[in-house]
Amino acid sequence: METTDLRIALFSGNYNYVRDGANQALNRLVGYLLRQGATVRVYAPVVDKPAFPPTGDLVGLKSVTIPRRREYRIPTGLSAEVRRDLEAFAPNIVHISSPDIAAHRAVTWARRRGIATVASVHTRFETYLSYYHLQLLEPALRAALRRLYRRCDAILAPAESTAAVLRAQRMSRNIHIWTRGVDREQFNPGRRDVEWRRSLSIADNELAVTFLGRLVLEKGLHEFAAALDQLTERGIPHHALIIGEGPARDWFQERMPHGVFVGQQVGDDLARALASGDVFLNPSVTEAFGNVTLEAMACGLPVVAAVSTGATNLVQDGVTGILCDPTDGDAYADALQAYASDPAMRSAHGAAGAAYASTRDWDEINSVVLDVYRRVIAKRERLARMAAR
Repeated sequence: METTDLRIALFSGNYNYVRDGANQALNRLVGYLLRQGATVRVYAPVVDKPAFPPTGDLVGLKSVTIPRRREYRIPTGLSAEVRRDLEAFAPNIVHISSPDIAAHRAVTWARRRGIATVASVHTRFETYLSYYHLQLLEPALRAALRRLYRRCDAILAPAESTAAVLRAQRMSRNIHIWTRGVDREQFNPGRRDVEWRRSLSIADNELAVTFLGRLVLEKGLHEFAAALDQLTERGIPHHALIIGEGPARDWFQERMPHGVFVGQQVGDDLARALASGDVFLNPSVTEAFGNVTLEAMACGLPVVAAVSTGATNLVQDGVTGILCDPTDGDAYADALQAYASDPAMRSAHGAAGAAYASTRDWDEINSVVLDVYRRVIAKRERLARMAAR
């Protein structure tokens, strides 16, 4: 099948109304597909003031806000108007990117018409429940995810470690790796700005420990703060450099009164802030892929991260960073102390990370998705021919 024959209906729970790594990857994918000549139509919730303009044609889905996380919305299904739009668009593949009600309805709609379906996994939603004291719901959530993903022709996972978890959970037998790239023009060590960090009262002899991401508890904010508390107890000069916004900002600032909070940064400002740190600490265990980890590596920062699906396929322990057992209360602080006491190791690991990041080309990565689309469509067509005999 030629790329120009592809008609892709992409469903997302958050395509552009709140900026995060998942929707930026989706927008990059759509941009790539459009450049290759494919036709794409995106179905997702819309708001009056989105975080950034959408790439491609966007059709709004009816949605409701999520309790306790009101910045996010859940699509409530496919309205009659959306169904008419889908029929008129006539996709030959449906791609879902979040396991919500609209995704379930879209897969049902496609299967009834013999249309190929693909699901991409961007985060491990089942791991969120423990942060909101809802662990008892995890078996039910996994069962719902399994039912959805098994009805799809293929799953796209961002890392082999995530694919291994999906296989162990019996989500699918047909899993492909759609990893992530990084914009090396934006993120690189040359963005480091010593004068900028000095303007934030970060001394040259202080270890600037950087956090980048949504300020929500499931990103490991408790663990980040605890690690820096230990550095203070050990008498190691340091400063926390916090990049991002979110509903837990007030809590985080109260917990870390001496941290430097620069808010949400974008474009060159984000690259400058990230590259101006000394080490990147990512204690999150909820990621399917650590987009921010790869961006930090591209900026030449060594990474201290949890042994988890979001980091083990990116960080090479002892080469580009240090991987820590998230159940070891001292592990993060020990790793940060090692970097504070050994600038040469810090520099070597940062350089190795930047070299690795330079190999992550977005177009080459996104071509994998195009190949999966073609495969599942061809399989559906073969099944249809066999059924017609």
